[in-house]
Amino acid sequence: MQEAYLLGHPGVKNNILHGGQGPLPHFPKGTKLVFHFQTLLDNFERTVIGDSRKNKHPTEIFVGKMFKMEVWAVLLTSMRIGEVAEFWCDAIHTGLYPMVSKGIRLAAQGKDPLEGQKHTCGMGNLFHYHSTGFPELDELMRTPQPLIFIVELISVGDPFSYQRESWMMEKDEKLKVVPSLHLLGNALVKQGRFREAAEKYQEAVVLLRTVQSREMPGDEDYINLDRLIIPLVLNYCQCMLELEEYYEVIEHTTELLDKHKDCVKAYYKRAKAYAAVWSKREARRDFQMVANLDITLSRLVQTELNLLSERMKEKYWEDKERYWKILEDREKEPEKEDISEMDAKEESRGEHSQSPEEVKDAEEGKNPSVADENKHDTKSEESVIFCLHILDHSYGQVIPSNGKHHCY
Repeated sequence: MQEAYLLGHPGVKNNILHGGQGPLPHFPKGTKLVFHFQTLLDNFERTVIGDSRKNKHPTEIFVGKMFKMEVWAVLLTSMRIGEVAEFWCDAIHTGLYPMVSKGIRLAAQGKDPLEGQKHTCGMGNLFHYHSTGFPELDELMRTPQPLIFIVELISVGDPFSYQRESWMMEKDEKLKVVPSLHLLGNALVKQGRFREAAEKYQEAVVLLRTVQSREMPGDEDYINLDRLIIPLVLNYCQCMLELEEYYEVIEHTTELLDKHKDCVKAYYKRAKAYAAVWSKREARRDFQMVANLDITLSRLVQTELNLLSERMKEKYWEDKERYWKILEDREKEPEKEDISEMDAKEESRGEHSQSPEEVKDAEEGKNPSVADENKHDTKSEESVIFCLHILDHSYGQVIPSNGKHHCY
């Protein structure tokens, strides 16, 4: 169909590419609109700078919920289900697209779509932060311009007949949902479903941090929200310990301890994670912090330290036996490849053995090439012995001075 201006909306032109099904739907406030979109620059190449099909799910907005890209609600409410249309929108409608696109991309990565924003209007955020983290969006921020949106309306939901997305909720709604997520996570833990429980705890944390981002740091509300976040993060870390994702535990507990240096449980969980990845020094340090902060846990800490020492000893002997086995195998089995290479070199020189004079010259350093050949077989052995020295040093052990394999 021929391109035409969208009636009643200056600066918007539409072109229907594929007709939809049935009559034009009714769009009362709260209607859920599910759609796919492509964003193109209005240039000769029609450069694509956004594509919702690269994300895991289609994009969703709700009529009348003050979505930053208000023009999208205008476009979608002019369409039928299944319709595909191309819309040209003037720069007056696209100024906030960089922030909206950034939020959609972060959400697709499982991150908070409001990450990095302050308590201010959308345009205020646009000017306060000079970079979105995406070069093509930064260029749009510097030079606002018309954009082309190719939109496919997938479905139209009944008002409020859906599970509300976190960004759609008001502050009070988010705070009411958090306890339910916490309890659901606890129930999943009791069933041993740690992965699903971790997702519930993480979802609750994102909700609280979204609310907290609207508060002034240091204010009473900000501090109270922080107190609600701590047990959720600790529960998430416990799930990660059960799932043996130890570096995830270290990352989140370290972030928590940067703000709350007296959090005993965070030190304990991080110590357990360090112990699991054989970081003895860091584990001992954190266990000691637990005992220092809560003297009633001294016996538990001592038990953990004894267990850590035993595990480190077991690992030491396992590693040492493995290195000794490598050394013994090299001593028992001559390296045939090295011998064949040496024979080939001798044949190329027309020689089958070294003369006494050559051996003497090699010992005196007059014939380095022969000396190198004599030393070649010992290199691999020396490297294994060197590994043993490093192993002993790292575990605080002493290797026998003669370098021989002793029975232990």
